[in-house]
Amino acid sequence: MITVTFYKSADLIYGFKVSGHSDYSDEGSDIVCAAVSSATFMTANTITEIQHIKADVTDGDGLINLTMPPDEADKASDVLSGFELHLTALSEQYKKYIKVKYSEV
Repeated sequence: MITVTFYKSADLIYGFKVSGHSDYSDEGSDIVCAAVSSATFMTANTITEIQHIKADVTDGDGLINLTMPPDEADKASDVLSGFELHLTALSEQYKKYIKVKYSEV
């Protein structure tokens, strides 16, 4: 299962962690994994390369973690809200394969 954790402080998302594998299908034909991976990397790249926000990004096999200071997160709030909306919709469609949760600080 893919687990998506959004890091929040008050009503502001300041980062996320996406981990795991969906196991929806075999590697290379897993549409759930492809959808989540594509949205995750687009979000991370938009924040770091287009908006030039200094975010800490870690990625590895089955994991991407992105965090930023809350004062920087305000600049990325629309992108992060769109990402949250997209992954929440995917998790509703593929309940057995994606879980969205929140970590409040």
